[in-house]
Amino acid sequence: MTPQMRMDWNHTVNGSSGSETLHKHRISVFSVLILTLLAMLVIATFLWNVLVLVTILRVRTFHRVPHNLVASMAISDVMVAALVMPLSLVHELNNRHWRLGRVLCHIWISFDVLCCTASIWNVTAIALDRYWSITRHLEYTLKTRKRISNIMILLTWLLSAVISLSPLFGWGETYSEMTEKCQVSQEPSYTIFSTFGAFYLPLCVVLFVYWKIYKAAKFRIGSKKTNTITPMPEVIEVKEASHQPQMVFTVRHATVTFQTDGDTWREQKEKRAALMVGILIGVFVLCWIPFFITELINPLCSCDIPPIWKSIFLWLGYSNSFFNPLIYTAFNKNYNNAFRNLFSRQR
Repeated sequence: MTPQMRMDWNHTVNGSSGSETLHKHRISVFSVLILTLLAMLVIATFLWNVLVLVTILRVRTFHRVPHNLVASMAISDVMVAALVMPLSLVHELNNRHWRLGRVLCHIWISFDVLCCTASIWNVTAIALDRYWSITRHLEYTLKTRKRISNIMILLTWLLSAVISLSPLFGWGETYSEMTEKCQVSQEPSYTIFSTFGAFYLPLCVVLFVYWKIYKAAKFRIGSKKTNTITPMPEVIEVKEASHQPQMVFTVRHATVTFQTDGDTWREQKEKRAALMVGILIGVFVLCWIPFFITELINPLCSCDIPPIWKSIFLWLGYSNSFFNPLIYTAFNKNYNNAFRNLFSRQR
């Protein structure tokens, strides 16, 4: 090899290695930025849900329905932020390899499924409570509401526990030491059971509920402006003796029409509740549907989904725990006032 050729070769090698180093540097900077944003999401999710819980505990008027449902949702979302998201962040830092052992893997996966499933079912319980409050407000008394909400909370956590703990009793494997993988059991039967129990069933419930709320709201809007009472016409005939000319008196009830201008207090409250439920359901679907579609398809068809998309879909689902308290409190003036009082006292 001539000196000139050797110089050209060295220049080429050095140039290519330099470009690779620059590429790696860019990737590392991008990774640091993404991980920083994810860490901020973890902290914000934890603090916002803790704020909701503290407010419910400190304000006595919140110690009743439906705030017990909100408290249950906030507890599940706090647990997502405190027990699930930090370990998931460590998992991302290790390039989706698990180096923390079998026991911690089982704990992490169990809490992941438990808390996320509970969060989803708590959203469903709130939607059901709003639906019954709007459509059956005469039958759905405070006593009935309290009993049903407590039953829904109990069922939410029981179902979540059953789904999350099943792999620990042999329904599939979550940890592989050889490949350093820690993931939800990929057993096809468990995949169908867990995805339908944790997402697809509550999805059907909330979509049905919102459809019924929309129909009820549309019916009320169409009938609220004009209310008409039109009794059946009534004819009274008074006759004298048969040989005399007949005298007939006809009496007809008039149609009574009255108009209501503007919305009543209850109608305004129902509108806010319907809007809140709609946004809560919409965000819930957008956050979780990509993850659960891939979770259902991946084990059944043995599809090779790129790890980057798995991470994106997973963290999009986790972000629902951040949006839940924001959406609920944004449409509730009582929470806004309680937050202001809480912060003003701290000053």
